[in-house]
Amino acid sequence: MATKVGTKGQFVIEKRLRDELGIGPGWMAVQRTVDGQLRVSFVPPVHEESLFGILSHYADKVPPPSEEEIAEAAAIGMADEWARSEGLLDDEEPEKVERSSAAA
Repeated sequence: MATKVGTKGQFVIEKRLRDELGIGPGWMAVQRTVDGQLRVSFVPPVHEESLFGILSHYADKVPPPSEEEIAEAAAIGMADEWARSEGLLDDEEPEKVERSSAAA
């Protein structure tokens, strides 16, 4: 299907083609000429949903860790690192080093 170029140099991209390419509002049209023909490539907009944004509705259901929980997690990590450096803990065996029941 042919479309007419308007007075402002605009034309409509057929819906079938937009759907086929997934083009939607906000996409950038990058134009260039190649061998006397107009080539148009489309770049999607940067999505506005970060991982934080996607999971934000769960945030009020999960309380932030306490300072004690953070310190305990750091201590467990340091103990694991030391155990690996001493050859007492393999990556395949993460529970080889005994930990307090509070950490389990």
